[in-house]
Amino acid sequence: MDQDVVVGPIAASPLVGLSVSTLAKLRVTGGGPVFVKAGRKVLYRKQDLVEWLDARRVRNTTEAANLPCRLTDLLGQV
Repeated sequence: MDQDVVVGPIAASPLVGLSVSTLAKLRVTGGGPVFVKAGRKVLYRKQDLVEWLDARRVRNTTEAANLPCRLTDLLGQV
């Protein structure tokens, strides 16, 4: 996978396992992958998607307890 390639939300969605609408919510609330705003377009670098996923890697359920149960739980923290 070429890490410098940029993709839109529709292509990013299956790469991170989130719906397009969840990615949109995370752009508003924060906590999602870093994105680029190019005019009206939203773009994600594949490298940023991989880094975002890597930051959520855990080895056991104790480590997982520090992550939000649902990504949309971040909506209430704004």
